[in-house]
Amino acid sequence: MISVKTSQKIAKTALWIAGFSTVAILMLVIGYVLFEGLHVVNWEFLTEKPRKMGSQGGIFPTIVATIYFTLLTLLIATPIGVGAAIFLTEYTREGKVTRIIRFGTEALAGIPSIVFGLFGFAFFVILLEPITHGWSLISGALTGATMILPTLVRTSEEALKTVPSSYREGSLALGATKWQTIVKVVLPSALPGIITGVILSIGRVIGETAALMLTLGGSLRLPESVFDPARTMSMHLYLVAMEVGTKEATEKAFGTATVLIITIFIINTAANQIMKRFIAKSS
Repeated sequence: MISVKTSQKIAKTALWIAGFSTVAILMLVIGYVLFEGLHVVNWEFLTEKPRKMGSQGGIFPTIVATIYFTLLTLLIATPIGVGAAIFLTEYTREGKVTRIIRFGTEALAGIPSIVFGLFGFAFFVILLEPITHGWSLISGALTGATMILPTLVRTSEEALKTVPSSYREGSLALGATKWQTIVKVVLPSALPGIITGVILSIGRVIGETAALMLTLGGSLRLPESVFDPARTMSMHLYLVAMEVGTKEATEKAFGTATVLIITIFIINTAANQIMKRFIAKSS
């Protein structure tokens, strides 16, 4: 028989191995991409337009399109997601309606991204073509918003649930209305958790490819409005690597992947710093 101390040591060792394995795999993937792509990244690569289907030139239009697309998607999805979470936690009790809404968000979370792309192509690109102008940034952003809604709703709902009931009771006892309590007491306390959901959503949409190929258009031109077609960095590296296929194109794809990784790192770092400031102010 194995003693209790021995079993604890075995379990602890297994957990350490699992943890280090996860970090090692992450570092291996990121390290390989950076090793292959860092020598491609220079000022010309970041500021020039792509040439010959992306196998030459830079990625400036795709960087701009990625920023536009991500911001537009968050502007559409965040108010809806946070609003739905407020409705579920503050204005409804556990019942049939609440269960239906939660079931809907969970079902949306399990849908493959290509299905979202087909829906976006059929609805936003074709049916709403007079409004969205077909393949465009707005069509892609609306599709991306439907993809990240489950993440925003669930994370925001859990963040709102962590706010103690005494905060609400104290605000209401002082004469504040329910809406004033939500805006000035509940939301500031739950903001770190909501920002976490936004960060997770950014990671989801900024790396999406399949759904955007059907809705965003894939144009290499610099988008001048939300009704222009565009190509994000994730789309660009996939199309250049898979469709062009030359050695030079593969190098450009690794360079694009390097810029994408650095961009995600900068966004996550900035969001974490903002979240820490909010936590420090609220404490």
